[in-house]
Amino acid sequence: MNELTSGDFTQAGEPLALFEQWFAEAGKSEPNDPNAMSLATVDADGLPDVRMVLLKGADERGFVFYTNEESAKGREIAASPKAALLFHWKSLRRQVRLRGPVVLVSDEEADAYFKSRPRDSRIGAWASQQSRPLESRFALEKQIAYYAAKFGVGEVPRPPYWRGFRLFPLAIEFWRDRPFRLHDRALFTREAASAVWRRQRLYP
Repeated sequence: MNELTSGDFTQAGEPLALFEQWFAEAGKSEPNDPNAMSLATVDADGLPDVRMVLLKGADERGFVFYTNEESAKGREIAASPKAALLFHWKSLRRQVRLRGPVVLVSDEEADAYFKSRPRDSRIGAWASQQSRPLESRFALEKQIAYYAAKFGVGEVPRPPYWRGFRLFPLAIEFWRDRPFRLHDRALFTREAASAVWRRQRLYP
């Protein structure tokens, strides 16, 4: 059997390959949004913020999500470009934690993903002043109607403030439930992209 899914997974040598396998298994077992992950940032006072976002790409370059850069998380990342991610797949009783610096994806990459979104979601990206006070639901609906009319049946371009962010992991921890709370935990760390991953087992 594959060491990534059975036996002592803490001996796996490549954390990105282990993540890909766990993510694929979550896609088969999670009832909703296996790509959901919590994103943690800090504000100007160092107070943590956390919210759920969706993973939209993962490879050796990092883990990608998209948002309005003028939102709370966008502003916090701009001020302190580091973050943490957490996947929790309840159906598998597994978690994966990641920490590292965050950079913007290219405009070309953001454009390509934005075009793949449903049209109503693209309209919504124009209509929502994300994280800012909203006087009423009706005010939002007026904005949606305005932009729906503005773009008509034509192409809906990406708003300049709607950006992609890529977290480059310097630490990845895998957690797997075991009986009596004697869980398996494996932490992989590296100092830079060119560095070799170091692996260590952690107490539960």
